[in-house]
Amino acid sequence: MTSIGSTTILATFVLFCRIGGCLMLMPGFSSDRVPVQARLFLAFAVTLTLAPILVAKVEPNLPDDSPVTIARVVLSESLIGVVIGLLGRFFFLALETMGTASAMAIGLGNALAAGIENSDFTPPLVSFITLAATMLFFATDQHWEVLRGLADSYTALPVADGFTAQSGLIQLADIVAKTFNLTLRISSPFIIFGIVINLAIGLANKLTPQIPVYFISMPFVVAGGLFLFYFVSKQFFQLFMAGFAAWLATG
Repeated sequence: MTSIGSTTILATFVLFCRIGGCLMLMPGFSSDRVPVQARLFLAFAVTLTLAPILVAKVEPNLPDDSPVTIARVVLSESLIGVVIGLLGRFFFLALETMGTASAMAIGLGNALAAGIENSDFTPPLVSFITLAATMLFFATDQHWEVLRGLADSYTALPVADGFTAQSGLIQLADIVAKTFNLTLRISSPFIIFGIVINLAIGLANKLTPQIPVYFISMPFVVAGGLFLFYFVSKQFFQLFMAGFAAWLATG
């Protein structure tokens, strides 16, 4: 094997560290419903696809080939990929959190079922919201934006610069604030509905304590919440995907 060949192989492996770390946590690609072998082969396929474009950028930034230096580069690139994937994952974690709050507001918080993105038990409404958002992620070709962002990350975060913990933590803190602000806005109709309906039920129960108003009103609360979801679901998913697409486009 020539020196050029070994350098190219090392550069491809360095690419795999960042790409694999990102796809390990990126929504859609990292679902528990996808077998581990399939995710591994997908990471290999994406790496080999992007290698002809990115190897030329990575090779000049590779340090010497000592084991300690290579281990440091591998760890740094893996952490960069994990942070990128975690930034995207926070959008769906925030959506799942506020979806749970919305389900509780309309009286569906106690009915639990297996989740879509992970094995945790969540209300069926949350599973539906997560599944719909994941389908829209692929249907609107946002997964191609993920690959474009990974290719552009080697310009914004060259291999030679390494991983900076402070910068990564700042980005994570900013994305947490942005995602929960976004999901709070799109789930606000359900939260307002829950506050108003529970205030009305509490007032009615106070006026007529001899009647179990809470148990009588629950079917109507659930029906009203589902009708509300039917009318606002289009804007709900449009706003979420617009916020997610904006982050993918601008980083």
